[in-house]
Amino acid sequence: VRFSSSVGQFVGYTEDGLKQADYWNSLTSYLAQLRAAKERYCLNNVGIWYSNILTKSAEPYVVLSSVTPPGGKHPSMLVCSVFDFYPKQIRVGWLRDGQEVSSDVTSTDELADGDWYYQVHSHLEYTPRSGEKISCVVEHASL
Repeated sequence: VRFSSSVGQFVGYTEDGLKQADYWNSLTSYLAQLRAAKERYCLNNVGIWYSNILTKSAEPYVVLSSVTPPGGKHPSMLVCSVFDFYPKQIRVGWLRDGQEVSSDVTSTDELADGDWYYQVHSHLEYTPRSGEKISCVVEHASL
């Protein structure tokens, strides 16, 4: 259960949560207090939050690892995991001997860590060649 300031009432996500939300939503004076708190606290401070938090960026850290592929058409797989970046917008790609690779690449969406930071994982299935150079390339506002 959570109070949604967007709709001005409690919202439940499970059977028990829906029941609890219905009960709390029936307490009209309590709902009025929460709505007033949104006006008094949240709306007055959004400019401060924006200038101090939302305009900041956090540089990602990258972990490159070799894993056993799950039985695809190639014998090898690299995983490029990118952690703890903010804002969410990021580009993760692969270079093979300096050339951009687009086939046999799968990536997750940006995953929220729940603490304002994000992570993303990109997988490259490939057949190794002697002397080749494979790189994970990360483009982000903080870099």
